[in-house]
Amino acid sequence: MRLIDKVAIITGAGSGIGEATAFKFAREGAKVAVCDINLEAAEHVATEIRDGGGSAMAWRIDVTDKESIARMVDGVMQAWGRIDTLVNNAGIVQDAQFRKMTDEQFERVVDVNLKGVYNCTRAVVDIMLEQHSGCILNASSIVGLYGNFGQTNYAATKFGVIGMVKTWARELGRKGIRANAICPGFVETPILKTMPDKVVRMMEDRVPLGRLARPEEIANTYAWLASDEASYINGAVIEVSGGVTI
Repeated sequence: MRLIDKVAIITGAGSGIGEATAFKFAREGAKVAVCDINLEAAEHVATEIRDGGGSAMAWRIDVTDKESIARMVDGVMQAWGRIDTLVNNAGIVQDAQFRKMTDEQFERVVDVNLKGVYNCTRAVVDIMLEQHSGCILNASSIVGLYGNFGQTNYAATKFGVIGMVKTWARELGRKGIRANAICPGFVETPILKTMPDKVVRMMEDRVPLGRLARPEEIANTYAWLASDEASYINGAVIEVSGGVTI
């Protein structure tokens, strides 16, 4: 198992990519803090991990609320004594064309997707520095590389978390802490259920592999980056999109 005895915090782990990542880390031997704003969803994931023989705890955190993050970090340290990996997966979308986007839509996405990544990382970095080891993984997007119609706010945040990763890789690398980002493309997540079948088929047609990604395929990449097999990967931005941007 790649992650045996490692401790991982995963935000937005109650569904979608975060849920798949929590299960993958647990299967690889990690102790997992399943964090989500929806406590019921987080508890469901943590229970399934424990029922499968893994180790997990559920936490309700709002990544815009530093106090909730601090309580979670304190609880993780009391239970497991260290933090090896932080997966900054939590995020939201509030799409609109630029001229129609409200200040509230822009600011809410920035608060969650950008400031939330800062808040969570700030809460664990001193622990990682004391350990002289750690791995910070940020969820970006192909939108964070190329932009996208109707997603000024989302694109800005996903560009921003790449900038954070590049900076942290420089600042923290010599102290044993690696920072990397993943840029998923089109992924089969619950949000697709709200889209017309025609739109989903159009998305599939754009991908050279001819299909959308499964959440587990993104989770596999996170798990590899968190493992010692990726010990020399630092400051990388890895596109996991099936070649959609070619």
